[in-house]
Amino acid sequence: MATTVKLSSDLINEARRYGEVYSRSVPKQIEYWSKIGKIAEENPDLPYSFIKDILLAIQEANDKQASPYHFD
Repeated sequence: MATTVKLSSDLINEARRYGEVYSRSVPKQIEYWSKIGKIAEENPDLPYSFIKDILLAIQEANDKQASPYHFD
């Protein structure tokens, strides 16, 4: 469900800049920041790079691009 929210023009402009770099729309960039922020808040001991790697691994698994690791 979409909801209209008032955001500062500074945030919108920054989201636009970052979104262009990462090929995301302004709303998608803000959703991404929100998702990362929520995860970071729930897991304060995890660094950003680890959170990003977890999200990438989840997406790879969803896309069937991951393979099981076999211990020798």
